[in-house]
Amino acid sequence: MDDGLELLTEAECRSLLASGSIGRVGVTVGALPVILPVNYAFVDGTIVFRTAEGTKLRAAVDRAVIAFEVDDYDEVLQRGWSVLAVGHASEVAGEDDLATFRALGLAPWADGTRTHYVRLVPEVLTGRRIVAV
Repeated sequence: MDDGLELLTEAECRSLLASGSIGRVGVTVGALPVILPVNYAFVDGTIVFRTAEGTKLRAAVDRAVIAFEVDDYDEVLQRGWSVLAVGHASEVAGEDDLATFRALGLAPWADGTRTHYVRLVPEVLTGRRIVAV
């Protein structure tokens, strides 16, 4: 426990990642942080999301270090949790992997064509839960 925050175990973080479908990807653009929402899946320890040409795909092609965050909260009860995963992004290129991820039916909410898949295997995984006062 740290200042009203309970530190989550890696197993708890993985379970919470698996329970979500919307998160945020943090990348660096021109030495500045950019946070972008994505629909995602957590499969076999891997975070995967679809994207179009642009910032997120460029980060994956460059194998840049990115951050991924997912959370949930209840404003009335003032409770919530947050999980942060950090690691190197990569574009999914192998046909077997692509077939596996396509089979998930991962459908972005936003309009547009998103034919590329990006994966993040967490190298650092941390989480916190706000505990009731």
